Amino acid sequence: MRMLLLGGTAWLGREITRSALDAGHEVTCLARGTDVVDGARLVRADREDPAAYSPVAEEQWDVVVDVSRQPGQVRSAVAALAPRADRFVFVSTCSVYATHAAGGQNEDAPTLAPLDADAMASLEEYGHAKVACEQAVIGGFGAGRSLVIRPGLIGGPGDGSGRSTYWPWRFAHPSNEAGAVLIPDAPDQPAAVIDVRDLAEWIVRGAAAGLSGVFNATGDVVTLAEHLRVARDAAGHEGAAVAAPADWLVAHEVHGWAGPRSLPIWLDDAADIGIHLHSNERAKAAGLLLRPLSETLGDVIVPDKPASGLTDGEERALLSELLPSGA
Repeated sequence: MRMLLLGGTAWLGREITRSALDAGHEVTCLARGTDVVDGARLVRADREDPAAYSPVAEEQWDVVVDVSRQPGQVRSAVAALAPRADRFVFVSTCSVYATHAAGGQNEDAPTLAPLDADAMASLEEYGHAKVACEQAVIGGFGAGRSLVIRPGLIGGPGDGSGRSTYWPWRFAHPSNEAGAVLIPDAPDQPAAVIDVRDLAEWIVRGAAAGLSGVFNATGDVVTLAEHLRVARDAAGHEGAAVAAPADWLVAHEVHGWAGPRSLPIWLDDAADIGIHLHSNERAKAAGLLLRPLSETLGDVIVPDKPASGLTDGEERALLSELLPSGA
């Protein structure tokens, strides 16, 4: 299979490249950067340039894979490559859904309105932008030549967001001599993480097999308590796990999901609970294979603090206030 990957220098793009090369496929990456996987051909281009696709638009491709979030980039790629590619794989997101309050939504659930602009003005338009990208792909290639994949929370080695790496890291690096770790008191809340390696491998297999349609690509749902247990076991943590009530955490300006001063993966807003509950049954029926969560979390214990989560000082201060006698 001849694959044209639009990108290939960032996390998921590199994993897709690696999976395709390992499977014996030929990969060309069209990208601004130069950090592509060894064995892939690099064509340097800026997708904001109207002539960006000229170097590859005279070749024939079995599949084009795109991970962009900018509708203008996707529209221009579709226009330039539809005559030259058999099919188009677009990596979208579960953020396209109109609501995350309901659990178990499948791919037929309502989506947000598409973004009219060619580029997002802010990350608040992310879901709308991805809807516009999806529509451009299906409109240009047709449903039978399009594969739209909507991942949920992606984790695993290389996760720069820190969402999947914080808990294994924190349990391996307690902030205090007692070894206590602050966790949210939400044991029954759902959690779902798909390993980037499983996602990339399935994208490549689906492309090679001519799979078409729209699929949620999410991890299997476990409770937050189970996710934290697996992370704790991976780190070999033996200290106390100190649970703080959600309202107490919010009052102390600790938020959920991701970012600084957060407790990642936990959701501090009940209206978002369904983000961990989108059904992956259609994807699994189409061949999506998921490794054990223990393998994913066991492979992400990094030496430095991830981008998300509490600093040592923040956690110690919170533990001291929650437990005045000391952790």
